[in-house]
Amino acid sequence: MRFFAVLLVVCLLFCPPGIHQVSAAALQLPLSVPVRDWRPLEQRWNCQFQVSLGLALQQHPVWQSLVSQQKMAVGLVDLADPKKPRFAKVNGNVMMYAASLPKIAALLAATQGFADGTLRETPQVRRDLIEMIRRSDNAAASRVINQIGLQRIAAVLLDPRYHFYDQKQGGGLWLGSDYGLHLERNPEPLKNLDHAATVDQICRFYYLLAYGRLINRERSRQMLKILAFPDLDDKFVHALGNSVPPHHVYRKSGEFRTSYSDSVLVWKGASTRYILAAMVEDARGETILRQLLPAMEKILKQH
Repeated sequence: MRFFAVLLVVCLLFCPPGIHQVSAAALQLPLSVPVRDWRPLEQRWNCQFQVSLGLALQQHPVWQSLVSQQKMAVGLVDLADPKKPRFAKVNGNVMMYAASLPKIAALLAATQGFADGTLRETPQVRRDLIEMIRRSDNAAASRVINQIGLQRIAAVLLDPRYHFYDQKQGGGLWLGSDYGLHLERNPEPLKNLDHAATVDQICRFYYLLAYGRLINRERSRQMLKILAFPDLDDKFVHALGNSVPPHHVYRKSGEFRTSYSDSVLVWKGASTRYILAAMVEDARGETILRQLLPAMEKILKQH
């Protein structure tokens, strides 16, 4: 596509070569970086990284076609150097139906409730959170959502501390009904979707979590533990296979009819640390997402 060709020229002219320094020390999540090194994710967009992502998607005619129709969105964050992460995205602000992926919003709202004292942190709630995330259990998710309340979940997503949904930026992450009878709805205002996301906001969720900036470090660590050990062997997890220990894979996915979505924070070795989020509106979505992850890891190795 002409857009990527123009972007390549701009990067070659104006972007300095990247020098990637990786510490040999084993870093643990959530990450700690000096305040002077912290930047919001949108300030970590990298020109050369963007070109590589665009070219990788162009190599697959089906992917290219879906991207041009705004039926495929991809976000990639390289965390190999925690002080200098890099971000690239395609259709980053295109909001799509995301099925079960927005259950991460319920995870955040529940954990915020624990911190605020508005939700009791009982063994049953903790079990439901694990079932909701690792196995995407709809009954567990509905119990959690109904205990918190849709208005409270919306308030957390709109909270200036997190800013996960913004009408002026194409929407974002939204959870507007349970996953059962849908007796109550609070759809987002732009497309009237109950369960919606953009890859920009999904990547921001994992990015803030990785740096301990969702609620606080201890609550971020708590959410990371729940997101680890994914039980569903599909999409990104299937593509990873046994290459990463399950406690180093933090993941939530979604699937309904022809809507496929996946998101993962991978913490593999000293040089393969990344966030990948993608959404596809196509019957071939499962296969596309399985093929996408190794293509994205190839980009990471090249950089």
